[in-house]
Amino acid sequence: MSRHSDTPELLSELLKTMAKRVKKVDLVVLDEIRRLWPVVVDPTLSGVCQPEFVKNRVLVVSVPSGAYAQQILLDQETILRGFSGLDDRAPISLKTVQKA
Repeated sequence: MSRHSDTPELLSELLKTMAKRVKKVDLVVLDEIRRLWPVVVDPTLSGVCQPEFVKNRVLVVSVPSGAYAQQILLDQETILRGFSGLDDRAPISLKTVQKA
């Protein structure tokens, strides 16, 4: 199992870092995840936390604060199970980033 930090990173910093490394982002699976998001994720979270992109089967979710990041990570198994219908394109882990 991968390790997760309890402190979210700033989205702007993550995007700068990722822009240097990103070569392929699956936009089709991201559209499907965004469509399923309100069904899979608790309504109190799905309205303020948003899937940003998927790379190497890691779903990056933007959050407004550390408290939301913690709740997303606590719900990680349920969230990932909700996307299992995407088969081999389904994310296998989550990472949170704080909106700037």
